[in-house]
Amino acid sequence: MKRLDRRALFASGAAAALLAATGAGLAQTPRRGGTLRIAIPREDAFLARLARAAVYDQLTEVAPDGVLRAELASAWRSDETARHWKLNLRTDIPFHDGRMMTGADVIASLEAHLKSCALRLEGVKNLDLSSDGAVVIDLAESNPHLPYRLADTGLVIAPDGAVDAVLGDLNGTGLYQVDRAQEDRHFRARRVARNYRDEVAGWLDALDLIVIPDAQVRAEALRDGFVDVAALPTAEGLQGRFQFYPSDQEIALAAAEHVALPSRISSRAPLDDHRIAERWWMV
Repeated sequence: MKRLDRRALFASGAAAALLAATGAGLAQTPRRGGTLRIAIPREDAFLARLARAAVYDQLTEVAPDGVLRAELASAWRSDETARHWKLNLRTDIPFHDGRMMTGADVIASLEAHLKSCALRLEGVKNLDLSSDGAVVIDLAESNPHLPYRLADTGLVIAPDGAVDAVLGDLNGTGLYQVDRAQEDRHFRARRVARNYRDEVAGWLDALDLIVIPDAQVRAEALRDGFVDVAALPTAEGLQGRFQFYPSDQEIALAAAEHVALPSRISSRAPLDDHRIAERWWMV
């Protein structure tokens, strides 16, 4: 197999409603229902990345069409120097444990990312809350791309800044909440009853992530119907029966015919990957 960009492996097209504006629609329109079962390698922390992307949200999102969209931040603006930023937050957004998200949670999460060096943003001088509850970020140098930086799927927002919780304790504002989890082995999440992104994303009833270290065994699990998607499988036994990305010669990802494989799969890692749970659906 030729070398592939694995960070873009699970990047996907958005819902047809979002892609329509770019003329890149899908043959089918999204519909709710079903459990998507994905066989993934143990390497590259695929399990943790996919699980966290399903459970947590960021302040912003870069959609597959390249457009920056609001997520937990409802709006943002900077001064003329692009050093002083103000991000308004969505209101009435609950974490999965029922707590309402506050600006203090956002500040604590960003500070936690900065301390762990996960936030790839240079020159943050100060984080604060304005009198109206907006998040204020002061930078040492001009950065007009700050909203794009905040869309990194690793920059999750968690209650009290607990961004490094173990899989079984993930508590976010995302479309899916933890059902059960085993570190480095298995993760299951179910769709929350109501979410601010209803009718835009999150078509699956549930997500199952199964770690299968051997590529041939991942392929066999897909072939025999135990999973719906296999990441980096061997090609043997799959030709002619499944959908492939990027091609049947270079299989980074194989999916059963009843899975909606988007017509556009992004390579803008890490901004747009690991969102398969909210963007894919069962045909």
